[in-house]
Amino acid sequence: MRRQGRRRFLRASLAFAGLGLLPACGDTPLPGQQAKIRRIGFLAVGTREGRAVLIEGFRKGLQELGYVEGKNIVIEYRFSEGKDERLPDLAHELVVLKVELIVASGTPASFAAAKTTRTVPIVMGGIAANPVDTGLVASLARPGGNVTGMSLISSQLSGKRLELLKTLLPGLSRVAVFWNPTNPTYGQVMEELEIGARALGLQLQRLEVRVPDDFEGAFAAATREQAGALIVPGDPLTTNRPKVVADLAAKSRLPAMMEFREFVEAGGLMSYGANIFDSYRQAATYVDKILKGAKPADLPMQQPMKLDLFVNLKTAKALGITIPQTILTRADKVIE
Repeated sequence: MRRQGRRRFLRASLAFAGLGLLPACGDTPLPGQQAKIRRIGFLAVGTREGRAVLIEGFRKGLQELGYVEGKNIVIEYRFSEGKDERLPDLAHELVVLKVELIVASGTPASFAAAKTTRTVPIVMGGIAANPVDTGLVASLARPGGNVTGMSLISSQLSGKRLELLKTLLPGLSRVAVFWNPTNPTYGQVMEELEIGARALGLQLQRLEVRVPDDFEGAFAAATREQAGALIVPGDPLTTNRPKVVADLAAKSRLPAMMEFREFVEAGGLMSYGANIFDSYRQAATYVDKILKGAKPADLPMQQPMKLDLFVNLKTAKALGITIPQTILTRADKVIE
């Protein structure tokens, strides 16, 4: 009897051990079972066309992790289509659809998602605003809530962009800056630019741009006030339209700098900042971890490991500018 009791105990222990191994299988289907399809949201400022590079980077990251859109993951896309005031309603739509998480693309989208839900996980593909100073997360190391993701450290690089312009144009005295008061990024960007401008003996000229129709008037104002260069901070309003900004800068003969390489590839003069394609590719790793059970509160935010300096020599020549060797040596890519 005692031997039979031991055998029953051993069989029961093995059964429980087998059950304990099941969670380790994750979402891998057993033979004959259909793979679970995950449903996530993608909330973005602007249009799908304007966010195409970012979406491409995000989808590449998902594919590298084994997710195939339409097969084992469904992405519910929502775009503001030029009406950012719709972002809270679009975020609410995604919550009602019971998506497992929301990928926020653009600072206004991140704020809209964070204000809409405190329970659905939110992954920021690349936020230009300082996420700690603006209250989106408690700290980069421990976000603490339902929001995490990628930071582009845009405001912190503002002074460095001014230094690069001053190196490029030693006689520079006045720099125009695009200013969109509806985007939380700009407050911090302007603070950093003011500090950098004082240190370099430069004057700043704010050019208010809230919608694309404001671009031409902003460039006209910069020309009228004899600005020697232009800085265009990271903002979906401009990031979604790099060629439009590059063409207007060329037409106005105004040396311009943006944050992302896409501007230089579209004909702009210079860019300095994170690789936004790679930022969204890396954001996919957060999606993977959260779908596997991790909590956003425990996932540290990432900052760019590398910053890119892109220069367009063809544009410089058209503007009559000689790029100093110090900049050419540092550049990650020179377009000729």
